[in-house]
Amino acid sequence: MQYFTDAGLLEVIEFNEADCVEFKESLSGDAPKDIREAICAFANDLPNYEKPGFVFVGVRKNRTIVGLSVTDQLLLQLADMKTDGNIVPPPTLTVEKRVLEGKEVAVVKVEPSNSPPVRFKGAIHIRTGPRRDIANAQDERILNEKRRYKDIPFDLQPIPTSDLSDLNLVHFEHEYLAQAVDPDILAVNERTLKERLAATKMIASVDEPFATVMGILVLGKNPQDFLPGAYVQFLKIGGSELTDEILDNEAIRGAIPDQIRRLDDKLRAHNRIAVDITSGPIEKRTALYPIEAVQQITGNAIMHRTYEATNAPVRVYWYNDRIEVLSPGGAYGTVTAGNFGDPRFTDYRNPNLAEAMRILGYVQRFGVGIIIARRLLRESGHPEPEFEIFDNYVQAIIKSAHKPETT
Repeated sequence: MQYFTDAGLLEVIEFNEADCVEFKESLSGDAPKDIREAICAFANDLPNYEKPGFVFVGVRKNRTIVGLSVTDQLLLQLADMKTDGNIVPPPTLTVEKRVLEGKEVAVVKVEPSNSPPVRFKGAIHIRTGPRRDIANAQDERILNEKRRYKDIPFDLQPIPTSDLSDLNLVHFEHEYLAQAVDPDILAVNERTLKERLAATKMIASVDEPFATVMGILVLGKNPQDFLPGAYVQFLKIGGSELTDEILDNEAIRGAIPDQIRRLDDKLRAHNRIAVDITSGPIEKRTALYPIEAVQQITGNAIMHRTYEATNAPVRVYWYNDRIEVLSPGGAYGTVTAGNFGDPRFTDYRNPNLAEAMRILGYVQRFGVGIIIARRLLRESGHPEPEFEIFDNYVQAIIKSAHKPETT
């Protein structure tokens, strides 16, 4: 990722192509929406410049630097545009305060995506000179072709032994597509089924209609035929040791939406109510665990695990005194054992699967799942969740706030 000096940024402001820069005097009015559309367009890089696009806040459209007070709150608002779930897959961008010609300017640098098309609220934005446009069918085809020749992540790798019959096309047409694509675009949709599948990255391309890894995981009729480890192993153990009696045991298979729903059923079924009749005059009934906290951690495990070169499932082991969640694959990219769980450091082993889970409603915003889980556990009197980061897996331990169950 190239670093730009102050002199380099001044040159960008003065000379860069109109479809690679966006200027805003402030974040007032429609500026946040315009900036998100620009970020989406720069990530798509339809002209194939293969260089970053820039948003300058504190610069007029005539390229005159007016400056403004660049506060931490303003920088946070800009950084949140990456993780608030409106732009998917999450773009690669940096946000910083720079002083140019003696005036403060907020600079957002957006890298071209390796997995276009990128969407903002279901629409594919592109730039035609200084104007923001919505991609047409031909533009989408170009973006899909660009994706084929880039170093694409594993979740977009095609599976050559698959074809359209391996995908649940009814679910795609009636559920996924309606949530993934802007309604106005669907209303005038003249694209073929293959074009729609390619645009949403479920197949490699119109000409090569092999399912992608994401397509198999999200829409596959039998995903484990292609990715044997893509399932969740659930155990309910009647004690605190793995050698104790197993009370419930299920390998939860199917596409990821089915896995999440069935795992949720398991979690709710075993989250029995604890009754407290000793701490006050009124009987208190509380669940053993705040279910949303457990869902956040298990959902993270499914989304961020590695699906490449492993037959290991996600493991959810429910003991009498804790729940252990093991996810294949260690920390990834900018996330390390030292900064794991810090929302300032987010990266995505499976950025397109993350996009699909956001579209389907299993993720509200990116990078905050662990923060939400910690808060919910703390509010319900549980110890802080523990995370152990290894080279080839991540383990989360959620401890009970109650005395261990007896069997």
